[in-house]
Amino acid sequence: MDLKEKFFEILPEVEKPGRYSGGEWNSPDLKKPVKGDMCFCFPDLYEIGMSNLGIQILYEIVNDQKDFRAERCFAPGLDLAKKLKENDIPLLSIESKKPLKDFTVVGFSVGFELLYSNILYMLDLARIPFFAKERDESYPIVIAGGPCSVNPEPFKLFFDAIVCGEGEEVDLEILKIVTEGKRLKLKKREILEKLKALEGVYVPELYREGERVKKAVIEDFEHAPSLRRPLVPTIESVHDRATLELYRGCASGCRFCQAGFWYRPIREKSADACFDQAVSMLKSTGFSELSLCSLSTSDYSHLEELEGRLNEFCDEHRVYLALPSLRISSFKPGMVDKSRRSSLTFAPEAGTQRLRNVINKNVSEEEIDKISVAFEAGYDSVKLYFMMGLPTETDEDIRGIAEIVRRLQGIYKSLRGGRIPNISVSCAVFIPKPCTPFQWEAQISFDEMRRKQNFLRGLLSKIKGVNFSWHGAETSVLEAALARGDERLCAVIVEAYRLGARFDGWTEHFKWDVWQKAFENCGLTMQEYTRERAESEPLAWDFIDSGVTKAYLLLERHKSREGVTTKNCREGCNGCGALSRGRCTVL
Repeated sequence: MDLKEKFFEILPEVEKPGRYSGGEWNSPDLKKPVKGDMCFCFPDLYEIGMSNLGIQILYEIVNDQKDFRAERCFAPGLDLAKKLKENDIPLLSIESKKPLKDFTVVGFSVGFELLYSNILYMLDLARIPFFAKERDESYPIVIAGGPCSVNPEPFKLFFDAIVCGEGEEVDLEILKIVTEGKRLKLKKREILEKLKALEGVYVPELYREGERVKKAVIEDFEHAPSLRRPLVPTIESVHDRATLELYRGCASGCRFCQAGFWYRPIREKSADACFDQAVSMLKSTGFSELSLCSLSTSDYSHLEELEGRLNEFCDEHRVYLALPSLRISSFKPGMVDKSRRSSLTFAPEAGTQRLRNVINKNVSEEEIDKISVAFEAGYDSVKLYFMMGLPTETDEDIRGIAEIVRRLQGIYKSLRGGRIPNISVSCAVFIPKPCTPFQWEAQISFDEMRRKQNFLRGLLSKIKGVNFSWHGAETSVLEAALARGDERLCAVIVEAYRLGARFDGWTEHFKWDVWQKAFENCGLTMQEYTRERAESEPLAWDFIDSGVTKAYLLLERHKSREGVTTKNCREGCNGCGALSRGRCTVL
């Protein structure tokens, strides 16, 4: 019995076998002869990974090539992992049920710090050694990419190469170089030297002190490869719909937001290009919902024109048009007329104008009151996102969150004859992230997190019709430690995995004591990484050139201390440095 037969024999014995069965609509032709192949790995469950837009784009780019094929692998549930070990089956790809260790390239998408232990989980099941230095020519080249490449140091020893930035162009080049290198029987080091020459590729083994790794950027976003034939999941995924990326980057400049700085410069697609892509996705999948996606969708320059055209098409084909979290200052009532959602989501982030100025969230009290437009349009539910533990925050700022809720509730009551709206308040803990003006800040202590959460819960409990949710203090501390970590954390991650860390982003699997023990066993503390950093102190990720200069980030930090805001990029260039890395299409 071959591996594929053995795998399908155990499949009925696990939860949700559709996670692993394959055969999704728009899957590649497995009979096509290829010179090289790549397995895209996402270190979380199928339902999460199938909602990841980045993997879908890269998957289609590779499969559009004549000589190459892309397959996928997601982190298997713990029940399947147990069955694989019991039956001596290595981790296999979804499409062809091929062992990961037999691919030309294995690529991990790393989008969240609490996924780090699952990288080792998948490598372990695939029978691929954790450390790049322990893998010889018989193993695939193992690479990583995704948002966490902004600081690859905590996981760098696990990978032969790391793509820092956008992978649409460089991933395919990596596959071509590795395929040709293996054909010529080059040594692994020779292949890595060729990869190092690519812009955006960090090869830890070959890195020399003082070198800079320039972030990979798609400059011509209008004509960049776009997703047109998404895979249709075999089981329900978290976002079971077609997703249309309108533009990349963000003009707002919120000082806590890593994505807003990392994905600069801002690059938009035209309404024509977006509409054409949307029609292609819907016709090739049969999805009944289309989501418009970007860091701040309502800031898209051509939104009104595009939405008008999409509304007409969606009405004709019975497709619902969905909008994600909306920027309050650019929200208009017409944006939601065709959305089937029962609630809208806004992110004021802070409870007072003073603190919103500190974080450069250019939203006024009057603009927050504009949420009443949603009530007038017939919406009975609003979701509000806030942060706590932001630099300079006081209890008065937290009290302001409750005041915003009271004010919005009062507006709703006046419109609806005294009825009470459903207001959901979600409050995350501030996590200082690399490549932001707040990358030097301290995270508040564990005890202070708990105190602030209890304080806000007490305030909101006095307001009827409010649902309050918050992020766990333990996971917030760990995420902060991993986000600003250095090479020493590679050993901590291995130790945590050895002690049982798996699926750390899932509450039911997260083991706080395991991570505490792992840090202790490695002679480290999380507090070493969550503390404030001196502005003169070298940072582990300083060698990554994101395009945004360190001088600009420092300037923004100093302005935050003065409560001085910076204008939106659409009002004029602020000189962050990103324009040197590509054409900003909003200026």
